[in-house]
Amino acid sequence: MSLGNDVGLRTADAPATSVAVMAERPEAKPLIEMRDVRKAFGGEVALAGVDLSVQSGKVTALLGPSGAGKTTLVRILAGLLKPDSGSMAYDGIDGSRKPPSLSSGLSGQFTAIDDLLTGRENLELVARLHHLGRQEARREAAAAIERFGLEEVADHRTMTYSGGLLRRLDIALGLIASPSLLVLDEPTTGLDPRSRIDLWALIEELVADGCTVLLTTQYLEEADRLGHRIVVLERGRVIAEGPAAELKARIGGDSIELHVRSREDCERARAELAPSHPRLQVDPTRLLLRLPTEAGASDLLETLLRLAGAAVEIEDIAVRRPSLDDVFLALTGHSVTPGGAEARR
Repeated sequence: MSLGNDVGLRTADAPATSVAVMAERPEAKPLIEMRDVRKAFGGEVALAGVDLSVQSGKVTALLGPSGAGKTTLVRILAGLLKPDSGSMAYDGIDGSRKPPSLSSGLSGQFTAIDDLLTGRENLELVARLHHLGRQEARREAAAAIERFGLEEVADHRTMTYSGGLLRRLDIALGLIASPSLLVLDEPTTGLDPRSRIDLWALIEELVADGCTVLLTTQYLEEADRLGHRIVVLERGRVIAEGPAAELKARIGGDSIELHVRSREDCERARAELAPSHPRLQVDPTRLLLRLPTEAGASDLLETLLRLAGAAVEIEDIAVRRPSLDDVFLALTGHSVTPGGAEARR
């Protein structure tokens, strides 16, 4: 939940159709630009010189293993932390000289909601903290309740809300003063699949209405669906960035996964394919073949014909395209499980 922090900081320093359509818009200008931003806590470096551009009206998805610096970066952007050094510009204005009137809304990993108040009372309270008058606060709260589909529970104490309803209310609180930037720090952690999908749809609606979103997430499917631009953070540095399709293309084209009948079939397949496919991965009765980026259906057909000619009996075959999980693993040496845990390769 945001209390309308001034983001000027006063310091010196596969994808949904709607998102695909939005991605075709002309390149938006940066709302926020960070250059060589650094932050340390004692002797521990959290950010080691981060360059980041957040485009207006887009979703910038920030990925990284635990300890990569994501939350520190989010807290700086939301005005809750002061960077040790580096430059930050907001809508073209140097944040070190003249903080602009650009506010942020923050929905953190844990909701900041008073569970003894109703949803409506929470919204009105935060509106008053934004210095809105009593009547205006009521109007803003009523509009948020309608927009976020909270009509049936608006006058119930929030201690009775489900996780999905709490997250909706938390985002509504972050947007109560129409901030220029909405920062979502792992907003769907702990939600059931249905609530997660509903929240994705809500974020897409906000962006379609012109909202700028910075999203951190451990769910790579979430970043793939929502993110117009993906930024991968590792040990306090940006190690890769770009549209999801561009990042996926860096690690190669489609993969063919073949399950064969026996170890003998697997060895015949290896002998046939290995000379022309050095990245072939082989298990006792399974082969994983990564095709070049430019490969097409004809390459798959050629592979199958070669195996048939070598008398390889195939029991099952699957073709899959690179995922963000593949990108994440290739870049960081970590894979991310659906629950957000990480396993080092």
